[in-house]
Amino acid sequence: MTTWSVVKDDSGEEQARARVRQHLPQLALLICLALVVVSLGIAFSPGNPPKPPEPSFSERARVSALDDARRLRTDGVELGAAPAGTGRPAAPGAVRTAVTRTVSLLTTQSRALLRPGKTPDATSSASAAASSGTAAPAAAARFAADLAKSGRQRLADAAAADGGMARLLAAVGTAQLLQSSAIAAAAGAPDPAASGPVPASIPAPGAVAPDAAASCPAVTTPPSASPAGSTAAPAGTAELPGALAAVVSTELETVYGYQVALTRLDGAAAKSAAGQLARHEALVSAAESLSRSHCTPVPPREPGYALDPSFLASPRSGLASLETAALPAYGDLVALSDGETRTWAISGLLGAARRAVLWGADPGPVPGVAADPASFPTLPAD
Repeated sequence: MTTWSVVKDDSGEEQARARVRQHLPQLALLICLALVVVSLGIAFSPGNPPKPPEPSFSERARVSALDDARRLRTDGVELGAAPAGTGRPAAPGAVRTAVTRTVSLLTTQSRALLRPGKTPDATSSASAAASSGTAAPAAAARFAADLAKSGRQRLADAAAADGGMARLLAAVGTAQLLQSSAIAAAAGAPDPAASGPVPASIPAPGAVAPDAAASCPAVTTPPSASPAGSTAAPAGTAELPGALAAVVSTELETVYGYQVALTRLDGAAAKSAAGQLARHEALVSAAESLSRSHCTPVPPREPGYALDPSFLASPRSGLASLETAALPAYGDLVALSDGETRTWAISGLLGAARRAVLWGADPGPVPGVAADPASFPTLPAD
C-alpha cells in the first residue's frame, strides 16, 4: 500500500511557484511592451475628425448669392453669344446690349461676393432652355425673370444677415432687380421686378413704428450728419444714430432739390418730379419717426441748401445726382440697423436706385457700397 505523503504535494507546488518567480521579469517586460504598443497605437491612429462648425446664415447667404450670380452670368454669356451656325434667332441689338451689361454687372458682383483667397466651387452651367430652341425675346424674358428672382432672394437674405454682408446682399439684389427691368424692357416683356412686393417682408416707405419719443431719455447733443453726396460714412455715423441722421439730412436736401427742379421742369418730367417730391417728403417723415423710435436726435430742418450751378442748368441730371448720393446713406443704415429699421432701409435703397435710373444715372453693380470694384478679388476662369 502506498503511503500518502504531504511532502510530495507541497514540493510540486513549490516548484510551480519557483517557475513563476523565475519567469516573472520576462512577463513584466512583455506586459510593459504590450502597454507601449497599445499606447502608441492610440496616439498614432487617426481619430474621428471634429465636425466643422455650421456656417452662419450670412455665410450661407453669401455662398448662395455667389452661386446664383455665377450661374446667371453663364446664362447671360450664352444668351448674348452670336448665334452663327446654331440655328437660333439673333437677339435684337437692344437685348444684346442689355445682356452684355448684365454679364459685366454679374461679373463684378461675383467678385464682390468672393472671399479673398478663396476659389468657388464650379457652379451649374447655363440652362439650355434659356437660349436653345427658344426665340430670342422669350429667352431674354426668361433670363430677366431669373435675374429678378435672384434679386428678391438677395433682399430677403439681407434682412437677416450680419451688418456688412446685409449691405452687400442688399446692393446685389437691388442691382439685379434694376437690370432685370432693363432686359425686360429691351425684350418688350413685362417687368418681372414690378410684380408683387420686393420682398413681401419689406414694408412700404413710411410704414414704420409709431413715435416712441415719450419713453426716451433727454438728448441734448445732435449727432453729426453725413453731407449730401458723401460716399463714405463720416465721423459720427459708425452707429445707428449717425446713420439715421445721415438719411434724414440726405432726404431733406433731396426734397429741397426737387422743389427747385420743379420750377425748371415741365411736361412729363415735371409730373414725375412732383410725384417723387411727395415720396421724399414721406421718406423724411418716416426717417424722423424712426429716429425718435430709436431715441436718437433728429437733425434740424434747414431753410435751404446750396446747389451747384449745374443743377439749375440741368435739373434732370441734378436730381439723378441727388438720388445717387442717397445710396451710401441707405447702405450704411442697412448695415447698422436690424428688424423693421433694416427692412425699411432696404426698401429705401431700392427706391433711391430706381429713381436714380429714372433720371438717367447708373447706380452701378453694388449700389450703396462705397468700394472700388478694382479692389474686389479676381474671379477664377470658368
